[in-house]
Amino acid sequence: MRHPLPQEVPAPRRYGDAVQLPPVTSWHRRLLKHPRLMHYNRLAAAVLVVNLAAVLVRGFPEDPRTLGHAALANLALAIVIRQQYVINLLFRLATWAPVSWPLKARWTLGKVYHFGGLHVGGALAGTCWFLALTVSITATGEGGAAVLAVSYALIALLAVIVATALPPFRARFHDRFELIHRFGGWTALLLFWAHTLLLARGPGEPGIWVLAGVTFSVALPWLRLRKVDVAIERPSSHVALARFDHGVTPFAGSSTAISRSPLKEWHSFANVPSPGRPGFRLTISRAGDWTGSFIDDAPERVWVKGITTAGVANIETLFSKVVYMATGSGIGPCLPHLLAAEVPARLVWATRDPRKTYGDRLVDEILAVQPDAVVWDTGKDGKPDMVRLAYAAYRDFGAEAVICISNKKLTWQVVHGLERRGIPAYGAIWDS
Repeated sequence: MRHPLPQEVPAPRRYGDAVQLPPVTSWHRRLLKHPRLMHYNRLAAAVLVVNLAAVLVRGFPEDPRTLGHAALANLALAIVIRQQYVINLLFRLATWAPVSWPLKARWTLGKVYHFGGLHVGGALAGTCWFLALTVSITATGEGGAAVLAVSYALIALLAVIVATALPPFRARFHDRFELIHRFGGWTALLLFWAHTLLLARGPGEPGIWVLAGVTFSVALPWLRLRKVDVAIERPSSHVALARFDHGVTPFAGSSTAISRSPLKEWHSFANVPSPGRPGFRLTISRAGDWTGSFIDDAPERVWVKGITTAGVANIETLFSKVVYMATGSGIGPCLPHLLAAEVPARLVWATRDPRKTYGDRLVDEILAVQPDAVVWDTGKDGKPDMVRLAYAAYRDFGAEAVICISNKKLTWQVVHGLERRGIPAYGAIWDS
């Protein structure tokens, strides 16, 4: 049965400029919501402060092995915090809080997806400690020429990894960043093994055990690597709906990384499992060379790493009601939560000609579970003011939070626009 688009689809005049936004909060509360003070940056700063505090309390260590342990501990944090099972654990711990907890506490717990700040803080602190270690062994000559050679090679490699991970380079040359991060990271791990073994005093050296754990963490996703069949449906030249059924039914709100060439590049997409049905789907929209090639030259098989990872929208269970704001293919990460209906939700979806772009079957599936959805056809009504649209849905539905799945610029407009007015809002950051 074909579901008509909701009759209450808002006209721009009703849900646009006519919506009166609430006033912004006090200046000190707005300051904490500033982009430069987002939780990602706070966590990175916290790691650096903890390291600095250790130096102020205990003094700067002179023993090269102590410097090495400090470097390795921070770099281990940077690596392990990005491991898929660790990420899933962080989300599980953060979302254990019941909705009876104060909203401020749940608001903060919902920022769990900013865990990448720990990765950045650990990487920067670890690099600084290793630089100090290299200066120390250069001055003392401990370990001989072999240790010095490995040390300088590691410093050069860590500097390249850090520099190419900075937002300007990463945004402009993402494929190169990914290759440098992957192969550079593997090479750095091998060099750390060589460095640690050269300085080790015996098999009980703590650094050896830390490296063993880090190496296992890095290898684990690749041990789950496999090539699987995929069925592709193309409702339009803009979108591919990829269906997988290889014995895995991921949890709602997770993502799967797929690749046509596993050593070159990986792309993550939200899993869309259907309740009571095995397998899952991915919604892949044309957003670059790789996705364009995937749509135009649909593969019969692709590589998957086999570890599904929790995504931003999993924080929905912290709230009694939520509003999902999606633009275009952002509907993909929202759909599994709407189908699971674990939390009462209201969908606001702005996209161009939804039936023509995504097909009747997908649109009908959405409307079957969200009959009151606000579907804004940007081809007919133009681009809406998403902040006002989000607030109107939040107000009318009586929601506690808004989750926005869109491009980086628009996501931040919605999240910052609402949070500076005292409304909990969430959306993927550039390092999610």
